[in-house]
Amino acid sequence: MMSRAGAIASALALPLALLPAVAQASPTSPDHTTPSGVVDGRTRPGHTAPERGPVGHRLPKTATMTGSGGAVASVDPVASQVAIDVLAKGGTAADAAVAATAALNVVEPYATGMGGGGFFVHYDAHTKKVETLDGRETAPRSVTPTTFVEPDGTPMDFDKAVNSGLSVGVPGTPAMWQEILDRWGRRSLSEMLAPAQRIADRGFVVDEAFSTATTENAERFSKFPATAAVFLPGGKPVQPGHVLRQPDLARTFGMLRHDGVDAFYRGPIGKAVVETVRRPATAPGVAVPRGGMTMRDLRTYRVLPKKPVVSSYRGLDVYGMPAPSGGGIAVAEILELVEQSEKRTGVPLSRTDDVQYLHRFAEASAAAFADRNRWVADVVGVPTDELVSEAYAAERACGFDASKAAPRPVAVGQPDGTYAPCGPIAAGRPGTVHDGASTTHLTVADKWGDVVSYTSTIEQFGGSGMVVPGYGFLLNNQLTDFEFVPPTKGVPHPNLPGPGKRPRSSISPTIVLKDGRPVLAVGAAGGATIITTTSQILLGYLDRDLTLVGAVNAPRLSSRNTDAGAEPRLYDSSTGEALRGMGQPMTSVPALGRATAIAMPARGVFVAAAERTRGGGGSAMVVRPRH
Repeated sequence: MMSRAGAIASALALPLALLPAVAQASPTSPDHTTPSGVVDGRTRPGHTAPERGPVGHRLPKTATMTGSGGAVASVDPVASQVAIDVLAKGGTAADAAVAATAALNVVEPYATGMGGGGFFVHYDAHTKKVETLDGRETAPRSVTPTTFVEPDGTPMDFDKAVNSGLSVGVPGTPAMWQEILDRWGRRSLSEMLAPAQRIADRGFVVDEAFSTATTENAERFSKFPATAAVFLPGGKPVQPGHVLRQPDLARTFGMLRHDGVDAFYRGPIGKAVVETVRRPATAPGVAVPRGGMTMRDLRTYRVLPKKPVVSSYRGLDVYGMPAPSGGGIAVAEILELVEQSEKRTGVPLSRTDDVQYLHRFAEASAAAFADRNRWVADVVGVPTDELVSEAYAAERACGFDASKAAPRPVAVGQPDGTYAPCGPIAAGRPGTVHDGASTTHLTVADKWGDVVSYTSTIEQFGGSGMVVPGYGFLLNNQLTDFEFVPPTKGVPHPNLPGPGKRPRSSISPTIVLKDGRPVLAVGAAGGATIITTTSQILLGYLDRDLTLVGAVNAPRLSSRNTDAGAEPRLYDSSTGEALRGMGQPMTSVPALGRATAIAMPARGVFVAAAERTRGGGGSAMVVRPRH
């Protein structure tokens, strides 16, 4: 069996007959090209369009699509259609990513939005360069290493910290949108936010997944009247079929379109954010911890361009995010460890059965998480090059046993550049991982060959639970990604909170190149499981001869050293039984992550893939489908 990595090299030379240039547009999708965000081109700029029902209620969810002219994969068909409309009318992948993420702020508000942050990986077809942007939330200057420590020295209750002003980091998403467009866009911020404004104004039809998420958060949403007013109308969670209109959010998008991101970081939106953090408006009898964010914290926020993490896997160049994201490092380490396991056993991953494949994967991911939890944070001196090096992986993998799992938790490695001969893998100390599952990932490629992998988040589903009164968007609880206290008493930890610091993340937007050309882009949502989901899709597509949509939708295993889960299709199978017999720790979990991906098997050809069922399913689209 030829591995996908080997097949890619041959596919690069294949000729492509381009299809007719006919853009696929939905009759219910917003038209981003007019200043007023008009739908269907029926209203002149400057005039108010008549209501014609909710946006996107006739758009199907399609898990995979192949074609040309550009592609997008996201968790929602409304957001995907927004991106396709941008691409079809001459926008870049960067333009489309901003417009789609803004739309997700409306239709997936528990996962992402202007009250949060994210990480962005971009391939520029003109320069042949991969660049990254760190739009992670920062801790206000009032935050100290003991912010989440009670007076008696014990760590604050996690839920208490989440649902409060204390957990809110300075949002990075609005600044990220502007930075993306400044660097790689052809459209203005006003144009790219117009569809989101229109969707918020007209509304969208709530589906089962959205209603379920609302119900699961109803108790904490009820603590905050502004949140309850949007998502708990009449005191009850929005139900499937309900048309959710968000006029406050539409007005906020209008302010950003008119005044730019200064409205957020220096103007009235920012002042409302600071007021919400410092004096949370709560229901009668409810009190939550207050934060210390100031307008100075907002004014001094910066999106940070950073050197990507680069590693090699089977002749491919894998690009990911550096610290404070642990995703790029951990994904690279997992791939290196899997490759070293193959060298030790002499059996290619493409030729093993599923039991041995997933055993190798679980051992590699447990070791990578041990290292991620110990060494990666927003500090100087993260040993990135060593953690993703072949020599370090050889030392870490030399103790892997092909017949049984190492005791958990696996000990932390020492990425010091001096590596010893093989020995058994020692047991370590458990760490803490609080990465919330409220994240969304989208992947975009344009007709010029630019590619985007963009993950944005507000941390928990529903973030801090606090909607900014009068402005309609949820604030993040990103600061709970810090360690509340050192995992080992008396030993300082790099991920403790501090003023201006960015909490560690598992976000893993990834772009893979072959000879300088992109062949795959992938990423996921799901908190700490993002790392294992992204890695498993890469291995499934590159080594296990799965189609891209097959790799995205394969049953998942997530071994994170301190925790391990398997989806029922795997847990209840003979493969799951065999893995447990080898000592692999597992618990059955309903679903792990939500992923999207785009493959580029030949020049101008795009294969977009999304979830079939997880989270209600995703949406893959191309500009010109191949039938």
